[in-house]
Amino acid sequence: MSERKVLTKYYPPDFDPSAIGRTPKHLRKAGPKVITVRLMAPFPMKCTNCGEYIYRGRKFNARKENLEEKYLNIPIYRFYIRCTRCSGEITFRTDPKNMDYECERGAKRNFEPWRNSKSEKYNETQEETLDRLEREENEEQEQLERDKMAELEEKMQDSKREMAIADALDEIRTRNARIERNESRGDEATLASVEDQVDLARLQAEKEDEEAARKAFMTSSGERVKRIVEEESTTAAPVPDTKASEAAAMPPPTASFARVKKAKKPPINSLGIRKKPSLI
Repeated sequence: MSERKVLTKYYPPDFDPSAIGRTPKHLRKAGPKVITVRLMAPFPMKCTNCGEYIYRGRKFNARKENLEEKYLNIPIYRFYIRCTRCSGEITFRTDPKNMDYECERGAKRNFEPWRNSKSEKYNETQEETLDRLEREENEEQEQLERDKMAELEEKMQDSKREMAIADALDEIRTRNARIERNESRGDEATLASVEDQVDLARLQAEKEDEEAARKAFMTSSGERVKRIVEEESTTAAPVPDTKASEAAAMPPPTASFARVKKAKKPPINSLGIRKKPSLI
């Protein structure tokens, strides 16, 4: 059975290596280093050959080439990809000055409105860059000062608001206390008036009772009626009590310290339990 993966190749006797037309690696001319990498399209583009749209983020197997030119000691790279439709070669390179990529040939970069301001910003001279940086720094300092002033104003407004709230609370407490005092005084006055009415009603009732009693015990001529208590003319003679006289005549008993024997308790048989008579 033959091997699945053949590592050796068969070369016929009439094999001529020069006919292949491929230069060995050790005989090739030295040039820029090219390596194969896996990348995604850094920007949306349109192929100039077939019009295929390549969106941003599409993955490609690209060849990466190191260029000799540099920008501020930053290396610049060139990438070679192929169109997914016509397999046309598309080339783009890095642009460290503008922090972007630049399309060289094989495709056209789509219009991006936000890139105009950036391009104007990055295509300025050194003096313009220094002026812009100084202006931005001044604007930042002014913004910080404005922020500090705004923060101070907010604190002052908060303190004023708190003071106003405290004054309003004091006023409300004072008004509530005054209302409570007025209510307590009103309650006392009401209680006093009720007590006076009760006293007047009681005096009026007493006067009416006295007037009714006077009318009841007075005659039509104005004389006062008196109660006459009739005394009994004859009084019953007391009956002598012989028992009481005898008890009074007897001398009082004398104290005795002699020991008195207690009566014995009846036996158990006397508690309603009778013994049966013997049959003998």
